[in-house]
Amino acid sequence: MNTEQVRYVDEAITSRHSVRAFLDTPVDVQTIKDILSVASRAPSGTNTQPWKVYVLTGNKRAEMIERVCAAQLELFQKPELAEQYKETFAYYPENWISPFIDRRRANGWGLYGLLGIQKGEKEKMAAQQLRNFQLFDAPVGLFFTVNKAMGIGSKMDISMMIQNVMVAAKARGLDTCPQAAWNHFYPIVLDVLGAPDDEELICAIALGYADPNHIVNTFITPREPVENFTVFVDE
Repeated sequence: MNTEQVRYVDEAITSRHSVRAFLDTPVDVQTIKDILSVASRAPSGTNTQPWKVYVLTGNKRAEMIERVCAAQLELFQKPELAEQYKETFAYYPENWISPFIDRRRANGWGLYGLLGIQKGEKEKMAAQQLRNFQLFDAPVGLFFTVNKAMGIGSKMDISMMIQNVMVAAKARGLDTCPQAAWNHFYPIVLDVLGAPDDEELICAIALGYADPNHIVNTFITPREPVENFTVFVDE
């Protein structure tokens, strides 16, 4: 691989970030197929390729947004309903520790601060949370599942495939936002998708063309330097 090729790959990876405001510009179906074809080269244990992808557009996208937004609004009004909306696997820890909780808080308040949402403004926070379930206006929603029979390794496999999707999309001028928030509403999601009972929702991705004029898309999260997370072991 020559220097120019390295630069292109690095640029696709480092320029990717979570976009939270999209244009309504349609995404060509063949482009989506190309992205998924490239992404499917992700490694998987013994080549099981455990991923399944649902591409949601048009009327079904509208149905998904309507049903899940209604559930989220009801949950906001009646927090006791949270027991009905539990994801099938714990994405986040039950007990947070530093430095992870510190990064999480900085991320949340950084985003809210940019949007002019102050601490305690619950209605504004709820409205922003609802944007997740509107796919941030992206015209395409990608929903990723694995078969329940597969072990925890399948989640590692599909995660690598999902990363490939986002990088391949960026290389084609598209942007993405990976979303685990949908997992709480998996019964509704799987019903709209027509997915069988033996599938487990892993996450969703909002896919489309970023709105270049929306302030929320200027929010870029920092990354720790290599020295902070790497240990070189040598005799």
